[in-house]
Amino acid sequence: MAQDWEDTFNAWSKPPGQTEKDRCANAESAIRNAIKASDKLKKRNVEVFTQGSYRNNTNVKKESDVDVAIVCYDTFLYQLPEGSTREDFKISPADYSYSTFKNEVGEALVAYFGSSAVSRGNKAFNIKENSYHVEADAAPFFEHKRYNKDGSHISGVQLEPDNGGSVINWPEQHYENGVNKNDQTSRNFKAAVRILKSLAIDMEDNNIVAAKQIPGFLIECLVWNVPNNSFNYNTYKQIMRACLAHLFNNTRKDEECSEWGEVSELKYLFKGMHKWTREQVHSFISSAWDYAGFE
Repeated sequence: MAQDWEDTFNAWSKPPGQTEKDRCANAESAIRNAIKASDKLKKRNVEVFTQGSYRNNTNVKKESDVDVAIVCYDTFLYQLPEGSTREDFKISPADYSYSTFKNEVGEALVAYFGSSAVSRGNKAFNIKENSYHVEADAAPFFEHKRYNKDGSHISGVQLEPDNGGSVINWPEQHYENGVNKNDQTSRNFKAAVRILKSLAIDMEDNNIVAAKQIPGFLIECLVWNVPNNSFNYNTYKQIMRACLAHLFNNTRKDEECSEWGEVSELKYLFKGMHKWTREQVHSFISSAWDYAGFE
């Protein structure tokens, strides 16, 4: 019997149930308690909050972990306009380093959860799942400020991986833009993200090569770049057909999607260094179209 894709899409469109939401919230709360219990960190200006798919309400049932940001505002990292110096913006040298902060976060997490439950990764600390909370990735950040020539700035977060380099994220801008697009599409934007994430997982479970190495964050950003009128249909099957058609047609050549941005609209989706390429995305979308039986 042929699969009823409308029923499948409808089931996939829904976020995880209350029990899973509670276990995600418990992970965030436990990490916050760990930071509060640290004698070294309690004197710091630190905020703990969820980010990623759980915060943005685009997580799906098979995503069993939660991303938690631990942000210190005592020190900030920055990007200046070309040709500017920190003296131009009266930025003083910092006396608290990122490496010290990450070490202190690690100490706090181990003291609270136990050494067997915490492992240090290149970017974040992984905290094992238990009966009370889901698995969590706790990432230490400093505030990041992107300055304009007039001295104003926008605020994001930045981490420095153990193996070098830096990662800048814009969680607040991502969240606000996602909420606005969801409101403008009668709540269909985030439903479509969940559906395409679940479709990718189903494809990977069935050994569709093109679905491998397509992260959920990338899927959310791809659906973000679909015009709002593509979500104005009465069925999820029609919505997904319109979304996949737009993504397929506009990822055939670099120039057709070169200006696409992440949901924050503060980073390009394909320009610069990424774990994905436009060719990989096009292959995935083409395979997803065929997998769902669209013609």
